[in-house]
Amino acid sequence: MRKLLIPMTALFMVISAPVIADATTPRAAPAEVANFDTSQPVLNEHVVVNSKVVRLGDLFTNIGEKAEISVAYAPDPGKRSLLDARWLYRVAHNYKINWKPLSALTQAVVERESVTVPQDDIKAQLLSALADQGATGELDIEFASPLQQLYLPADADQTLSIESLSYQPITGRFSAIVVASKGLSMERMRMSGRAFRTIDVPVLKSRILKGDVIAEDDLQWVKMKSDRVQQDIIVDVNDIIGKTPKRGLRAGSPIRSNEVSRPIMVAKNSLVMIVHQVPNMTLTAQGKALQNGSEGDVVQIKNGRSNLIIEAEVIGPGRVTVRTLPQQFSMSLN
Repeated sequence: MRKLLIPMTALFMVISAPVIADATTPRAAPAEVANFDTSQPVLNEHVVVNSKVVRLGDLFTNIGEKAEISVAYAPDPGKRSLLDARWLYRVAHNYKINWKPLSALTQAVVERESVTVPQDDIKAQLLSALADQGATGELDIEFASPLQQLYLPADADQTLSIESLSYQPITGRFSAIVVASKGLSMERMRMSGRAFRTIDVPVLKSRILKGDVIAEDDLQWVKMKSDRVQQDIIVDVNDIIGKTPKRGLRAGSPIRSNEVSRPIMVAKNSLVMIVHQVPNMTLTAQGKALQNGSEGDVVQIKNGRSNLIIEAEVIGPGRVTVRTLPQQFSMSLN
């Protein structure tokens, strides 16, 4: 009877001791600094266990075959127990272990080895359950309050499931119970929030200045709530690549259609080369642009000799082409 009574008494003492679940646990006072005999039992001041029980060998070294004796239940995953000097001495005395605390400040902290359930896994499981409830499109979730950490033992496979899901398609509001289990351990957490549709939007990786040409490597994708994407926000990357900002654009912000334009290749009042293709011959002349123009734009050009004004298509920086020419203008071509 005595061998059975001691573990149960020890168990009662651990459960009655303060349980601390954060980093504010006071560090244990050095208990064995004066004991230099390596053959004598030594207290382990910080113990991490990977089972449901705490054994004598977890608490003390050099105790031989007594190391496998269970003396208490381990704390829950993610939590810790503080064992004080009086409790430790009673356990050592009852099991005839030659150990005494050096002071009343001697203590041991016992932690249960655990893993944290990733919040991304919880979100993915919820999104899958919402899809089963009829939610469609690209969805994301915002929770009504910050998620608490879920801790599970580190010695088994983890599973996640959703229970009691309630979903309102019109508002996107939901509530559910997330069940995380690992082996025989199980944690439940109730949560609520709102599901919303998202859309991928191209944004700049870094600031782009006026006159710079935007390349594909300058862009990255971000998800936005679809109800916040206004009609003038560009969602097609092809409507951005090759264009230039009308003013400096900052990184990470959606780009509006009126903020970019095709690069100006022919500036107003600048001299341009007029090109006219005829069979087996290319005719050129110099003219003056009367308008700004990007590639593909048709602008007015004034010939420097005849002062005749024609319309020409911009084909490159400082170059325009004409398909047909008035007779008076063709005479001035080289």
